[in-house]
Amino acid sequence: MNVRIVATSPFNDQKPGTSGLRKKVAVFKSARYLENFVQALFDTIFGAATAPPGSVLVLGGDGRYHNREAIQVILRMAAANGVAKVLVGQGGILSTPAASAVIRKYRCLGGIILSASHNPGGPDGDFGIKYNTGNGGPAPEKITDAIYARSRVLTSYRIVDAPDVELDQPGCHRLGEMRVEVIDPVADYADLMESLFDFGAIRELIGGGFRLCFDAMHAVTGPYAREILERRLGAPPGTVINGIPLPDFGGGHPDPNLTYAHQLVAIMYGAADDANPAPDMGAASDGDGDRNMILGRHFFVTPSDSLAIIAANAKLAPGYAEGIAGIARSMPTSAAADRVAEKLGVPCYETPTGWKFFGNLMDAGKVTLCGEESFGTGSSHVREKDGLWAVLFWLNILARRRLSVEEIAYSHWAEFGRNIYSRHDYEALPADAANGLMAHVKGQFAELPGRRFGDYRVKFCDDFSYTDPVDGSLSTGQGLRIGMEDGSRIVFRLSGTGTEGATLRIYLEAFEPDLARHRVDAQDALAALIDIAQELSQLKQRTGREQPTVIT
Repeated sequence: MNVRIVATSPFNDQKPGTSGLRKKVAVFKSARYLENFVQALFDTIFGAATAPPGSVLVLGGDGRYHNREAIQVILRMAAANGVAKVLVGQGGILSTPAASAVIRKYRCLGGIILSASHNPGGPDGDFGIKYNTGNGGPAPEKITDAIYARSRVLTSYRIVDAPDVELDQPGCHRLGEMRVEVIDPVADYADLMESLFDFGAIRELIGGGFRLCFDAMHAVTGPYAREILERRLGAPPGTVINGIPLPDFGGGHPDPNLTYAHQLVAIMYGAADDANPAPDMGAASDGDGDRNMILGRHFFVTPSDSLAIIAANAKLAPGYAEGIAGIARSMPTSAAADRVAEKLGVPCYETPTGWKFFGNLMDAGKVTLCGEESFGTGSSHVREKDGLWAVLFWLNILARRRLSVEEIAYSHWAEFGRNIYSRHDYEALPADAANGLMAHVKGQFAELPGRRFGDYRVKFCDDFSYTDPVDGSLSTGQGLRIGMEDGSRIVFRLSGTGTEGATLRIYLEAFEPDLARHRVDAQDALAALIDIAQELSQLKQRTGREQPTVIT
């Protein structure tokens, strides 16, 4: 088979973010763009002209537009670079947590995951690529930095001339000396979930009339949810809605929050009567399957509370019956999990946003559970956040405790107090306006401590930094924190997950120990902090925005 060495120009683009390289589809379809990045990746991870003997990689994506075409290019380049075998999800499909599970189960060198996570898809939408290492988790900065550096000097890439590999049926194929194995994308993951949770108890719950609605948002988790929820757990057909993955996610925005999962929200919050009640629980997952949203009837569980509740009830699931080693949460996530960790007598780590930080802690045996307020929760079973895993954990808790979603949350608050919490997202802001706002907030830090805003008095403010307790690496510039004397706080952070403009996220948190006030609406309870954030940032004047794009 002919291996071509194709001359190319060095990669002239910005450094990839912590979630890999994300751009518009049109950018990835431009000449040599994908090829340059993939060759830089291979050059970096192989550290030689070709792959080490016996190298096995995992390859798959969330099914978005350009997924299949990119897989064929990557397969031909892998063959040209000496890879021994590639495991590819059938139809090019592999959820991000399932890819991590496959990497770990078969002890692969690593995996290439094609996804832009919760970003929109389609010809005018977004595409993405990232590399996960042999532990199943996202590549650390030293690897992503090296890939970027290599891309800046790359002058050629290697590719074989070959017809496309048939992806729609499981089976084995050859590309030159390389073996391509098309695998069932669901089976290994579903078996792992069955080993962690009490499927018998959940089947009994569902068989007793418990009703669930799972919105796959026409994204990757549809096949996973149908296999696990409907086939293995006995939920009625139709429990999974929007269950067929589509290249454009059905024209929707596959982000499982109260704004974009509007069909599920309408079902769970809609008018219902005794003859036609709303489901007992609603859940959704995102484009690549690593995020989740949990709903009860007319009730939203914040991701911060979800992590804390899972931690407090972890022993109810067979896979965690011996207890947990510790908890980790991203800095913007509320301190609800900290209170659970204190009672359990285990450590709780506050990290920057990014799953690789959790991966270090899990690999070192320091934590079992981890979560981010951006609808990501997971555990040491893989090295990615895992949306369907979180849904199954909630079902396990409900099956064992026989309370409603709302009752579980209120009983948790009664024991630990409530960290009232919200996130306001301002999407697609002009980058100069967003950066100017952050600089303005940071410029006030010297004079803020001791300043009073109504009932609140500033205790501290900083730009969060983190020294990794495992490898000693230092991460700076992780978000601006303003902490109040009563434990309330405001956090400003720019997100790097979008492909258009900048996303400003403002996080607001207040602790409420009074049981009588646990039913207060979060936005009402946080109104004073919202006003302070607006005042400190001059948000309306600097961005022209009157309202957030998304409130969660």
